[in-house]
Amino acid sequence: MIELDGATGEGGGQILRTALTLSMITGQAFHIADIRANRAKPGLMRQHLMAVQAAAQVSDAVVTHAQVGSTELTFAPEKIKAGDYQFAIGTAGSCTLVLQTLLLALSHADGPSTIRISGGTHNPMAPPAQFLQRAYCRMLAAMGVEVDISLVRSGFYPAGGGVVVASVEPCAQMWQIALMEPGPCRASYAEAIVAGIPGSVGERELAGVGASMGWGEPQLLMQGLPGEQGPGNALLVTLEHEHVTEVFCAIGEKTVRAELVAKKVVDEARAFMVSGAAVGEHLADQLLLPMALAGGGRFTAASVSQHAITNAEVIARFLPVDIAFSQEGAGTGRHVISVTGTRKSASI
Repeated sequence: MIELDGATGEGGGQILRTALTLSMITGQAFHIADIRANRAKPGLMRQHLMAVQAAAQVSDAVVTHAQVGSTELTFAPEKIKAGDYQFAIGTAGSCTLVLQTLLLALSHADGPSTIRISGGTHNPMAPPAQFLQRAYCRMLAAMGVEVDISLVRSGFYPAGGGVVVASVEPCAQMWQIALMEPGPCRASYAEAIVAGIPGSVGERELAGVGASMGWGEPQLLMQGLPGEQGPGNALLVTLEHEHVTEVFCAIGEKTVRAELVAKKVVDEARAFMVSGAAVGEHLADQLLLPMALAGGGRFTAASVSQHAITNAEVIARFLPVDIAFSQEGAGTGRHVISVTGTRKSASI
């Protein structure tokens, strides 16, 4: 049984989620102690418990200590089963993080699957549903993993109530990729999503993005949702390049001015654009696991987070790969992340 320390590195929930995915795929059981030790409220919260319960259902796993607040857990999987699954988090906990725990595992099943998850779809501490749809799934497709995600209903903190549905096809073999440049930009746009709050909030956010990025009206999109899906607000900036799509997001809050929400998204998007890297910080975090499962790969990133470094350490406990982080060159602002395994890679 693999022993994991939940206080390692950034000490958050990603350690558990990565372990669940790799445990299901490799069949290796694990025990984790000090779950989310570096968070204000350590232990399993609802969304983490749902990820555990969902993984257990998908793989017929035997689990101990699976309850809210638990700081340790054992997980011993059997075979991954294709099927039609439904999971309800019951709070505004992130649907996308639970979904990410399952997608790659179900791609290793012997048939197609669907997953329906209710909870939060736009959460300050998790990728929004649009990030999975446009950025993450595009990278999975480049590696041969066929996933389709639909946002049925948006759900904001604290009410939740959002619904995401995903379909996953079995994948006989994942392809390695080398993603060193984003390629020319094909499309760029901002979306202000508002539900149960004045539309003027979204208009101010879009005005801030437009002024900072030099974008005109066709690139500034307002999306008004039915009031019962709120109150909530999210601002997204999407940059679609030849080889990669990046999505940057900020969640509006009562005490934060619309102009500051716009500045946050613009600052993240500009940092990515100036770096010249293939992917931004958050997509870099998410690429490590599929590349490791493919047996190798390489990409450039605008920055390397502690989150990514911790994720690499967990991956190395389950898979025979080496993940290396290096600066491309003095003053470039780009980092090179290499996942080394045993298969040959191909550039895209």
